[in-house]
Formats: sequence, C-alpha cells, structure tokens
Amino acid sequence: MGLTKAQETIWQRARALGSGDQAVGLDDSSCAFLVARIVCDLDLLKHFPELPASVPNFYSGESPSLLRIENVDAELLFERLLDHVRDADTYFACLAVLHKARLKYERILSTQSFPTLEQVGPRSLLQYGSLSVVALSSFLAWRKWFFDIDNRAGQETGYLFEPVIAFAIGGTPAPSAKSPVRRHADPKKGRQVDCILNKFAYEFKIRVTIAASGQGRWKEELDFPIDCKESGFRPILICLDSTPNAKLTELIAAFERCHGKVFVGEEAWQHLEQLAGKTMSTFLKFYIRDPIKHLLTTDPQSPRDLHCSSKDGLIEMTIDGHERISITRSASEINSASDSIMPPDADVGIE
Repeated sequence: MGLTKAQETIWQRARALGSGDQAVGLDDSSCAFLVARIVCDLDLLKHFPELPASVPNFYSGESPSLLRIENVDAELLFERLLDHVRDADTYFACLAVLHKARLKYERILSTQSFPTLEQVGPRSLLQYGSLSVVALSSFLAWRKWFFDIDNRAGQETGYLFEPVIAFAIGGTPAPSAKSPVRRHADPKKGRQVDCILNKFAYEFKIRVTIAASGQGRWKEELDFPIDCKESGFRPILICLDSTPNAKLTELIAAFERCHGKVFVGEEAWQHLEQLAGKTMSTFLKFYIRDPIKHLLTTDPQSPRDLHCSSKDGLIEMTIDGHERISITRSASEINSASDSIMPPDADVGIE
C-alpha cells in the first residue's frame, strides 16, 4: 500500500540526526527493533513470521545501542504494521524519540568531561582542611561531574517528555515563536505551550515542587493560564505527582480563576489515556506511566551505597555492592565535544 507523505516524514525524522554535536540518528536495524517492539506490544507477532519469537524489552537492561534486529527490511516492516494498525505511526514516532534520547544520553555519559580545577577550585574554601588536598580535589571533581550529567538529564528529559506526551494525545507542542498563545503583558510575544489540542492549551508537569523559583519563574507559571485565557484558549494543567504542597495549591487556584481544568495524579493519567485512545494509551502505559510509577513506588528510605571509580577510560559505579554501571570513555570524543554542551552552573541560577 505504501506510506503516505506524513508517514514517510515520520520515518525519515526517526532516521535523521537531531541537532547538536551529540545528536544521533537511527539506522535500519534500530528502526526494525522499534517496529518489532510495537508489534509485540500490540499483540501482532503472529502476523510477522520473519521476526524473532522473543523481541527484547525496550527497558531490558541492555545498552540502547544493542537493541537491534538485523537482516530485516525495516521500512517494509513499518508499512505492514500500518496495514494492521493505522495509528501505529504515532506510536513509532514517539518510541523513536524516546530511543534517540536514550542513545544520546548514553553518548553524553561517555563524553561529559570532568571539570578542571580552575572550574571547581574556589568551592574548596567551604571544605578546605577537612580532607587532604588530593582527596578534596577528587571529591569536587566527582561532585561537579555528577551535577553536570544530572543537569544534562534534566535538559534532555525536558526536550523529550512534553513533546512525546503531546503527540501521544493528538496535540502539537507550540514553541514561543509560533505559538498562538500570546503574553497578556506583551501580545507581540508568543508563549511556549507544551501542547495545543483544539482550543485547549496544556501545561504538563511531572511534579510541582515547594522550592521557591528564582528569576521570576514562579510568576511565569502563574501567568500561563492568564495568557491562555486572553488568547482564546482554555488552560489545562496536568500534574502527574499528586503530592500536596503550597505551590501546587497556588497553581491550581490560578488555573481555576481562568476557568481552566486541572488533573492531578491518577486523574491526570486517566485524562491522558482517554485522549490518547487505545493504541497510544498502550504506549503511555508501557513507556511512560509504568516506569515512572514503578520507580516512585520502590523509592528506598535512604540512598544505597555507591562506589565510583575512574581508570583507563572506564567509569564504573557499583550500587548496593552488586549492581553495576559501566561507562566507556573516549578521550578523542571528550576532547572534541563542544564547550557549548556544558550545562549552566548552579551558581548562575539553575535550580
């Protein structure tokens, strides 16, 4: 039957490199794995005898780069999947975005440089004398490296989470430059919106923290429903974490004053799944909801023991004495990585 123009665009976007020095694209074998995984998720394996009887889980514990199926015509496989489930193209698009993000973060871990002493030296004054100079400098280097990779994780999750949820429910993210929602204080400026769906403007949040926001960010949060209402859109707040706190209460009140709607916790998931429909609600369950819920329900009372080592191009971390993370480091890639990938530092306003 062949791919429609829109489906061909989805396919090519999955294969294309993203932006930035560490961007990744997907080859035929990676795409074949994603299609095969969707076939299994939707219980269609009996219609695809060329696929292995056991396809690895997406969250299998394997390195994302090892999730591949060789010697299969991936594009033809994609076409045949769409013959069975027409909206599986959105499923594939969202799963491809998630897979590319995981591949990119694997590359970030391999290339994120340790800080120089010039970067972290002044911080030593807070603990100077409590450790030997060698021990203190090593501690500062590890601490800053962990901060950097965590900050990168926050950035990459932000790039990933909102668009995937938006596409899953049939909406579209709206960057500020193209947004139909204008700032009520300055209508010439657009307002970034996580998802536009008909005349609804969605704000997605994993959680609302009680910490005070700097640089006027909290005012930005409270202005969102006003901007939506003044622009002719109904504001909708989706917050996946139902833990009550004063900030969440204040934000809910701001949305309600503007005749918006608020979905928190279980109600938020139910609302998203209702909008997503049968196929995409499966995606949300397997790849977003269940992993987050599993992690939150098994949160230990205190962090487990952690041991870190760095030697001969290999970082190894052992958690609780037996679970291990190994990160192969490439000196050439670290040295060639652009300085622009270094995340903003904590002391310039990043929370």
